[in-house]
Amino acid sequence: RGPFYVHALILRSDKPGLIYRCSEDEGRRLKKREKNRVAAQKSRKRQTQRADVLHEACELLEQRNRKLRREVDSLSEEQHLLTEALRAHEPLCPIMHCSFTSSSLQPDDMAACSV
Repeated sequence: RGPFYVHALILRSDKPGLIYRCSEDEGRRLKKREKNRVAAQKSRKRQTQRADVLHEACELLEQRNRKLRREVDSLSEEQHLLTEALRAHEPLCPIMHCSFTSSSLQPDDMAACSV
């Protein structure tokens, strides 16, 4: 909508104050409509700004989520490789075949277990 136009109020009356009062009421009504229009524009602008902020936050969170998923994949792959290396090492490990438990082993005990 474009700007509001004041329409001329043409009344025939024996009381000139009546015409003045109607024009005054029309002016107040138009002023109120203009004030409401400005308030609605501000409200829509704030709503758009909030939506923009939320959209940006969402983009950042999605980006972080993708990064964390890549990190999880990388760590899972590393875990898999280390597990395989440990399995390959176990048959050759003298400590694994020692009669002592690994939690009670001291450095001197490990020397005694070595072949």
